[in-house]
Amino acid sequence: MLDDVYCPSPDVVARKIEGETIIIPLVAGIGDLEDELYTLNETGQAVWEKLDGKRSVRAISDELASEFSASEGVIRKDVEGIIQELARRRIIELIPAAGT
Repeated sequence: MLDDVYCPSPDVVARKIEGETIIIPLVAGIGDLEDELYTLNETGQAVWEKLDGKRSVRAISDELASEFSASEGVIRKDVEGIIQELARRRIIELIPAAGT
């Protein structure tokens, strides 16, 4: 997972409103049926802003570890958890590795 690269799904739109990142599904089947909007906490926002389809999970974790005052292990676990949850909800997509 650490070498995987993700980007936001083209089926969502995200906006920053009053300091919160709001994610809005554009098609049915994204996220949970009872949820229409998603908001990200501070950690989620920091991860979201780095999901550009170029950085690996490892690179995002390393960058955030240098930006925040938490241990690298804690940051990596948080980043992996957020990415797994966003991928499960189909809010982000895995970028296929080159040559696959």
